Amino acid sequence: MSGSLTAKLNAYSAICGVLVLALGGCSTPEEKAAAAARRVPPTAVVMKSASGTASQDSGLQRYKDGYPSFNGPLTAANVQINDQQAATTQKQMSALAASRDSGAITQAEYERRVAEMRKLAAEHGPDTLSQIQN
Repeated sequence: MSGSLTAKLNAYSAICGVLVLALGGCSTPEEKAAAAARRVPPTAVVMKSASGTASQDSGLQRYKDGYPSFNGPLTAANVQINDQQAATTQKQMSALAASRDSGAITQAEYERRVAEMRKLAAEHGPDTLSQIQN
């Protein structure tokens, strides 16, 4: 009697284990799309020249066969922000998120401010560059 009970429990355990493994790997198309969106690399930022066209020439020296040569000095695409500017921006973004989470501002106001920051980020580099050149 105990042998057949043990066999039934082992069979039940095996079936439960297979079901757990089978169901554990399931995901919806939305979950797969969200995971794929998180893996997408960020878009490249290309600074425009003084003439207003995007320059594809990075100033990188190349060999005759087209491969890059790192023998020459490399230059940055633009001036990097310093630690103080990064900390200030982080505080502003954290305060904005906290305001939205606490209900101090509406979702529409939050989205308006985020759009404003994104517009500033997109236009600040070329605007500053044109001011420096003038």
